[in-house]
Amino acid sequence: MVDVGAAAARGKQVSSRVSQAGAGWDCTQIGTFDALRPNRNSFTWLNPATLWRSRNEVLAQLFGDPSPQVRSRWVAAQRDRGADPDFRIRLDLGEEFSFLVLGDTGEGDASQYAVVPGLLKLGADTSFAVIASDVIYPTGSGNEYGDKFFRPYKDYPAPIFAVPGNHDWYDGLGGFMRVFCDAHPLSAERRGFRLSPDGLRGLLWKKPETIDDDALAEARKMRPNPGPALPGPYWVIDAGRLLLVGIDTGIKGTLDREQGEWLRRVSADPRPKILITGKPIYVNNAYHPCEIEGGGTVDDVVRDPAHNYVAAIGGDVHNYQRYPVRAEGRLIQYVVSGGGGAFMHATHTIPRVDAGGVHEDDFKCYPLRGDSLSFYSLLYSRRLRLRGLYITPEEGLALMSRRIGNTPPRPTPGAPIGARVKWAARLLGGWPMPFRLPVGRVFHRYISELSDWDTPPFFKSFLHLSVTGDTLRVRCFAATGCLPQEEEPPLEDEVEIPL
Repeated sequence: MVDVGAAAARGKQVSSRVSQAGAGWDCTQIGTFDALRPNRNSFTWLNPATLWRSRNEVLAQLFGDPSPQVRSRWVAAQRDRGADPDFRIRLDLGEEFSFLVLGDTGEGDASQYAVVPGLLKLGADTSFAVIASDVIYPTGSGNEYGDKFFRPYKDYPAPIFAVPGNHDWYDGLGGFMRVFCDAHPLSAERRGFRLSPDGLRGLLWKKPETIDDDALAEARKMRPNPGPALPGPYWVIDAGRLLLVGIDTGIKGTLDREQGEWLRRVSADPRPKILITGKPIYVNNAYHPCEIEGGGTVDDVVRDPAHNYVAAIGGDVHNYQRYPVRAEGRLIQYVVSGGGGAFMHATHTIPRVDAGGVHEDDFKCYPLRGDSLSFYSLLYSRRLRLRGLYITPEEGLALMSRRIGNTPPRPTPGAPIGARVKWAARLLGGWPMPFRLPVGRVFHRYISELSDWDTPPFFKSFLHLSVTGDTLRVRCFAATGCLPQEEEPPLEDEVEIPL
């Protein structure tokens, strides 16, 4: 695991697990990322127009998700154009290589651009990057790729691949397929998903936007060497010693029958594999195996020893979590990597971990639960002008460690937990409410989504993975938006996996 003492001795930026400064709390100088932003616009879910544009999520839950039918049309069109039968991309990377994974990137504001300097620094020699879910907010429109994809990553020299998230599907996947797969438009991109012209879903469903081809062509010039086009919305990257298998979980987080059959077929290759998915399998101490139409689940495929999956990485939830799950006599790392640029989902609402038989001491998350609680207390104390709501970082770590029953991840000297702190934590979902009121679940599901901010610390993160010898090394680096952490991104978690 992380040798923080050695990191400090080498002059590297220590992490939030070592010091309050490492978490970005003592930020006195903002990073250079602010100069990279094309404008001062801030993305917010408090805008009713943004929520209305994203209404397809609710409609899909109420009236059924039409994305599997549209996906089958995209897949058929790609096959007609001569795509590899297994949707495979072969990369000649040699015996040793590295790559990046980040998720939920595309808000286009400070929270996205804050990740860029550290990503460029640590990704300078990587062979490629993968975005795991929600490339563009709020609806995946092809007209928003300029400032939310091409501009922020214009200086990253290697190819960038992606799997779509639910927000990329709100526009019929038209923008994603055009940018990443070089696909021709479908009629569904113009007409929307009106499977039943007289149905309520057809009347309310947000129709895909017509893409401005000239503007998109101009935006593409910012990344003149994009690398090979993806063969489809799901794919296999064959890197020789390691396979990356990317799946498309649509809006509701399931696989259609055709994709399920493809997944089982490509997983039969005995080489080590990493699954990249738009929806994580373990998250917030809950298990989401991802159903496949016709029977079985994605996790059945991952757990099968014959398939040799060593990790499953998913986006969608905007923080970092890692669950080392022992299954069928093997250890599989289930990772949430959704801290690439959108608002932060709270971690202080995650209970003591036991999902998948994982012990709390083996679970890792970023931000730390105490930092999450302290930040949201600061945010709402300012917005509601209630000074008594604020919980200091020391109080937050001490309280959450008492709540969870673990040792504080960093020292918390002089942090008494009084009645005021407990009641503030109750209101924010970090301490049990009387009468079992579900404040924590409500906070995580709704309130944190309406609480975006554009000032440090941001608590963003990305993954750096490297294959060296017979080992896959997975490291999580933080991006706070503060200059010290930008110059030396803190290492928040590290695990080595034998291949």
